[in-house]
Amino acid sequence: MSANCKPIGFFDSGLGGLSVLKTARRLLPGENYIYFGDNLNAPYGEKSEEEIKKLTLNACGFLYDKGVKAIVIACNTATSAAVIMMRETYNIPVISMEPAVKPALLGRREGKVLVLATPATVSQARYLGLIERLNAHSEVISVGCGGLVELIEEGHTDEESIHDYLSKRLAFLDGQAVGAVVLGCTHYSFVEAAIKSYIDKLTHTDCPVFDGRHGTARQLQRVLESQNLLREGSGEGYVQFYASLPGYDISKFKKVYDDFNA
Repeated sequence: MSANCKPIGFFDSGLGGLSVLKTARRLLPGENYIYFGDNLNAPYGEKSEEEIKKLTLNACGFLYDKGVKAIVIACNTATSAAVIMMRETYNIPVISMEPAVKPALLGRREGKVLVLATPATVSQARYLGLIERLNAHSEVISVGCGGLVELIEEGHTDEESIHDYLSKRLAFLDGQAVGAVVLGCTHYSFVEAAIKSYIDKLTHTDCPVFDGRHGTARQLQRVLESQNLLREGSGEGYVQFYASLPGYDISKFKKVYDDFNA
């Protein structure tokens, strides 16, 4: 098989990365894709950095053995902990996620940028370095949302469930000016509307939401183009789904993917 026809591998700790996969496929419908969700070990967001590195290495190894031409780490937490190691380990492009803090700073309304992410993401050096490079310490409120990934993985994505969670986690924001919200975890894309409606109600504004999955999909396209790895020919490519949890009904991944409006 020529390198161009090989699939692109996507990895996340569970179903969150399906939002990034769907966005990428909208942009590059002719490519073939393999998705691996490490739901046996989800969530990653409250694990140690060393645990996350080990799990990410194992997951990316699974995709590499499938013969992928590039790997997208569709997980902010795994990116923060392990992307440098991944790029040193594999001789194929490794595309990473980054919370969309810079676009949010540029596109915000009056107020600070609220970044919602996993506890691991907001505490790791990669994220803290991003805030430092942007000189944004006084302009960004970073919130580690422990437990939110589990809610989404368990299917509690209705507005009432998400609002109940956020009312406990974000009560300190009452009355503060929030000019933009950044979804710093790919799982949160599935409850974007519920998050936005809660923030709008809390701050009495129409608050813009920024999501890094769009930038990741565009970066994937740029890298494939620059290395002449775009798939040739016409027609849509295939999508295959895998999960690490033994006995998991993989059709659940497919349904989440099909239902998500990228």
